[in-house]
Amino acid sequence: MGVIKAVCTSTTKGTPKKNVGDGFLVSGHGLAGDAHTGSWHRQVSLLAWESIEKMLALGLEVGPGDFAENITTEGLSLVTLPLGTRLKIGSQAIGEVTQIGKECHAPCAIGRQAGSCIMPTEGIFIRILKSGPVKVGELIEVI
Repeated sequence: MGVIKAVCTSTTKGTPKKNVGDGFLVSGHGLAGDAHTGSWHRQVSLLAWESIEKMLALGLEVGPGDFAENITTEGLSLVTLPLGTRLKIGSQAIGEVTQIGKECHAPCAIGRQAGSCIMPTEGIFIRILKSGPVKVGELIEVI
């Protein structure tokens, strides 16, 4: 079980996201208002705060949303979750892990700055199976 540390959105693809504190996860679509929503397998992206801390240790000034993740978690090892794992997000929403890692844009802004990026190996993607609100401080748990 983990905690939601940030809920982040952006209106355009390929840009860092901003922590807006809360949102609504829409079944079959993603995080309402985010540029990456749609009827595909990567509706919502998640990244662990522990992964971001690795970049902070390298001297980068980064935080939630800078890796274009929608939800930043803390206390849950995301990269060890098998495909198909279901997550309860907040009080109602349910998501299913559909992809671990991704190919970064060639190279992404973080990759240019640090020489590498964590999203390709430590970020995960889910599809939303059940709608519900999501906000900072709520639990995220494997079900």
